[in-house]
Amino acid sequence: MDVRMIDFQSHDDERGCLVVAETTKEIPFDIKRLYYIYDADSKTTRGFHSHKRLQQVYIGIHGSMKVTLFDGVEKREVILDNPKQGLYIGHDVWRTISDFSPGAVLLVAASELYSEDDYIRNYDEFLASLDER
Repeated sequence: MDVRMIDFQSHDDERGCLVVAETTKEIPFDIKRLYYIYDADSKTTRGFHSHKRLQQVYIGIHGSMKVTLFDGVEKREVILDNPKQGLYIGHDVWRTISDFSPGAVLLVAASELYSEDDYIRNYDEFLASLDER
């Protein structure tokens, strides 16, 4: 599964914490799009899709959330609760995001601009696409 945790540069002192994530250093692609999810409650589940080409880094910048990942062989659950880390997710990985804590904010860095053609939103189509690889 093309998924891994990334540790970001962190500069902490009495003034607070400054976290840095640079393209082609910690983020393994050029960032073409950023978006964030907030005001999701603990019963909300998002995602339910895979991407054909897109790569992403998920950063739980406030609170916590659970990311469930499946590549057709392995299933993995990751809790994002540290703003000094990001979760890299390659393409061909089904993902859902759930269990948002109160006030949670998830920032997503994407390797491509939005394109509906890159999404696989039907789970059976996702599984069939893996057989075609």
